[in-house]
Amino acid sequence: MFPTEPAAVNNGFGTVLKNRAFMLLWIGQLVSQLGDKVFFVLMVALLENYPHPAGTENSMYSTLMVAFTIPAILFGSAGGVFVDRFPKKLIMVGSDLVRGLMILGIPFFPKEFVVLLIFVFIISSLTQFFAPAEQAAIPLLVRKENLLAANALFSSTMMGALIVGFAIGEPILSAAKNLLGPTYGQEIVVGALYLLSAGIMQPINFQENKPINENQAVIHPWTDFKQGLRYLRKNRLVLNAMLQLTTLYCVFAALTVLTIRLAEEFGLKEKQFGFFLAAAGVGMVLGAAMLGHWGEKFHRKPLPLIGFLMMALVLGAFTFTHNLLVALGLCALLGLGASLIGVPMQTLIQQHTPPNMHGKVFGFQNHAVNIALSAPLAITGPLTDALGLRTVLVGMSIVVVVVGVWAWQNTRKVLQDVI
Repeated sequence: MFPTEPAAVNNGFGTVLKNRAFMLLWIGQLVSQLGDKVFFVLMVALLENYPHPAGTENSMYSTLMVAFTIPAILFGSAGGVFVDRFPKKLIMVGSDLVRGLMILGIPFFPKEFVVLLIFVFIISSLTQFFAPAEQAAIPLLVRKENLLAANALFSSTMMGALIVGFAIGEPILSAAKNLLGPTYGQEIVVGALYLLSAGIMQPINFQENKPINENQAVIHPWTDFKQGLRYLRKNRLVLNAMLQLTTLYCVFAALTVLTIRLAEEFGLKEKQFGFFLAAAGVGMVLGAAMLGHWGEKFHRKPLPLIGFLMMALVLGAFTFTHNLLVALGLCALLGLGASLIGVPMQTLIQQHTPPNMHGKVFGFQNHAVNIALSAPLAITGPLTDALGLRTVLVGMSIVVVVVGVWAWQNTRKVLQDVI
């Protein structure tokens, strides 16, 4: 079954779209998400302005990626600790303001590669505070029975920002470079996105459960981290949901690598691998929209199990597909299956986590997801070189089926124990 509490009154997207505070949060995070994607493109584009020895372009690119991803591994959980101690609005608006101002300051600093790495590291670190604060803010603004629709809206626009951000990043930066000048035009656009996000979220009035006092402001990272782990061990329903989300992100991280080879298989250029990811994104948007509008009708359906089985079917079907349109359709079906896992499981975590644990739990989730994204990126390429693309796809299909069935059975057992 779909393990969330029944919707007493659920009008789909209609209710959350009338919630002004939630809409400001949604629009603000959408602008911030676009800023994240365009910033990623900007960092790659700026490399040409930083002197480097001949033949080291790939090494510089790899080093830049490491500087971008290390904060996610180091500070994923730490960000959640701060979220429980300080106002969510302060963290989100503050991180957007600092990121925007830092990007605007890039043209005025020395054109040294080390300086660029420091900027990337700090900006990526601030993102680790924004993400758990955003997840913890949704339950403060939305009634419990409307969380499914709210998460569906967030999930669809998050994937939309991923698709649109990477697609329009280069054209936007090129236009900014031509219109505003090569010295600071690109930085103005990206910095403005973060500052605009901060301005949009500034009017939101969060009803925090506990005001900040001197004792609450004292940070004990290790103690709070252990407290979050103890809660997850105790609440197996939330832990199970988090494991399913982590598996989902592992699959998508692996597909990011595999789609490059898939592009070759279907006669595309390597850099056109984004077509497959975009098709999967379209499927996720459609699935999230379906859940947001008609979610209450699927309340007793085993949505995550169906999602895992759909993804496994698609991964296996790729080994027999030679038509590009069919492959793109399969990617859309895979994205649809992913939405049946991601949206309900994120909703479950929010519904079953008390407000004083939101930051710790979402910080830990952010940490786990970031690690889940990193590991497949490292091992999928070598596995594909050693075993072949089709063997890896079949292996992933089997793993997804096993995880899906195990998670479904484990969820049923936990619910029976609770009852």
